[in-house]
Amino acid sequence: MNNSPLIVHIIYRLGIGGLENGLVNLIDNMPTDGYRHVIISLTDSSDFQDRLMRSDVRVYQLNKKQGQDWGSFLQLYKLLKQLRPDIVHTRNLGTIEYQIPAWLAGIKHRVHGEHGWDIFDPEGKNIKYQRVRRIVKPLIQQYIPLSKHLENYLTEKIQVSPEKITRICNGVDTSVFYPPQGNKTPLPGCSCSFPQEKVVIGTVGRMHGVKDQLTLVKAFIYACEQQPAIKAKLKLFIVGDGPLREKAINLLTEKQLMDNAWLPGERSDVAEIMRRLDLFILPSLAEGISNTILEAMATGLPVIATNVGGNPELVEDGKTGQLTKAGDPVAMAEKILDYVSHEQKRREHGQHAQQRVLQQFSLAAMVDQYKSVYDSLLKPE
Repeated sequence: MNNSPLIVHIIYRLGIGGLENGLVNLIDNMPTDGYRHVIISLTDSSDFQDRLMRSDVRVYQLNKKQGQDWGSFLQLYKLLKQLRPDIVHTRNLGTIEYQIPAWLAGIKHRVHGEHGWDIFDPEGKNIKYQRVRRIVKPLIQQYIPLSKHLENYLTEKIQVSPEKITRICNGVDTSVFYPPQGNKTPLPGCSCSFPQEKVVIGTVGRMHGVKDQLTLVKAFIYACEQQPAIKAKLKLFIVGDGPLREKAINLLTEKQLMDNAWLPGERSDVAEIMRRLDLFILPSLAEGISNTILEAMATGLPVIATNVGGNPELVEDGKTGQLTKAGDPVAMAEKILDYVSHEQKRREHGQHAQQRVLQQFSLAAMVDQYKSVYDSLLKPE
């Protein structure tokens, strides 16, 4: 029987996303004899949980109702009393209030992670949300922001003591995300071929407000209108599902550019899709530390990213990619056209990007840092 300390990870939903991906990577790569893990999803979970390689990790769903669901607080309290974890680790604003039932249940060690902003508060300026974080602050022993931007927010806006903060950037699994070996072969379900003269640009992520894929679509349309000759060789891939997908398809159809685009919805073969791209673009209005940027860099892709959140901590402007203003399709289109016209620049920036990931954003380093935080909490006084 494994008597290792138990960590309960509380997230809003166990679906496809950067936060969830980071959690699964953390659990899958931590030593099995170090900690046991339970995931509590406040709402529900998708088959994304099948990516968990450890058979001893249980996933609970509270099926929380929309809005303030006081019953879910009682559910969590009872579940924590039953599980008796050594550490509770909540993530992002949607779960921070659940530090209260964790404290009431007598859980001694409590951690909170800040992974990025929500569409309702893309720059962290919402006074109500700041107040919620300050109210719960005394219950939290350790904060883990993913970026310097989020760390500054905690110290400046929430007045969290720097001693209670450990910044840990996401790590990327370079055994999964790596540059293509040889010629690019067709993808299942995709009619595109990948000859040398084609330039495939794209992005991966949930298609909802804060990710702002519509700005990328508009930039693609603008680029094609500015230089009609490139339409024959330029392709746009947008992988992911959500309310913006239909809007994006309608925009491309209206401009008669759907033949130049592929929007397949959710896919499980993201690493293979990345290896078909020549340029990765992240058009988000807000970000913490983006998993998809790191995955693209590990694949050897140059990255165009909006100059928000933690993106400048990952993308070295002019060396591993280019930064652009959020919500500005014209500025984004100009950077796309620059890369399309300069194959050597694409290659050099992609090589620098991969080297940067290998040196600074390994999965092993991320796991070691999380383990150090957990170990320090459980260290005998």
